[in-house]
Amino acid sequence: MPRPAVLACLLLPLLAGGARAQPVEEIGSWRLACAADRMTDRAACLLRHRDWLERPSGTGSGLAFEIIDRRGRLVPAVTARELMLDGAARGLLALSGTAQLRFPPNRMVEMPCALEGRSILCTPRAEDAARMEAEVLQADRALIRLVGTGGGSSTAEPTELRLSGTREAVARFARQVPREPQAAVEPPPGLDGRELLQRLFRFFAQ
Repeated sequence: MPRPAVLACLLLPLLAGGARAQPVEEIGSWRLACAADRMTDRAACLLRHRDWLERPSGTGSGLAFEIIDRRGRLVPAVTARELMLDGAARGLLALSGTAQLRFPPNRMVEMPCALEGRSILCTPRAEDAARMEAEVLQADRALIRLVGTGGGSSTAEPTELRLSGTREAVARFARQVPREPQAAVEPPPGLDGRELLQRLFRFFAQ
């Protein structure tokens, strides 16, 4: 499946509700996919780096580097979206700890991971959000490493992604998507692998 199609498929839950998909935009190293709700004219969008941290395999969800809206800030995140039951264990083991992110020469931050619906999102803590929102716009590369139970060692070689066109891509993303209020509730902290598995299995059992 072509990469833009993979990105667009992540919007399938919205499309099933009657939304209209827009063409995937290529902006530097980023891909922006949106679907507009015909009743409200509001858009749901995904802004994802063109290269995977870990490519999808079979029905398993891939690991992606995205820009997401978090408490009104557009921040970098590591994601595994729309996990299916048969691919849940692999995704959860990969994300049961934290994601380390660095935009050289700036210092590294650790982003705790949490289960939100059928997706896992690793996002900056509130105290790091403003800094990461600013740094990603200026960076020409990102170093990313998953650490924790099943997620790799703190001494493993990080994945390097080259960044280009970020400022323009984020600006287009911001114009498409309604922003969360700054006072939104802080997401729950990351969970250990066992608790994540239990929550996901309970979710799919409903």
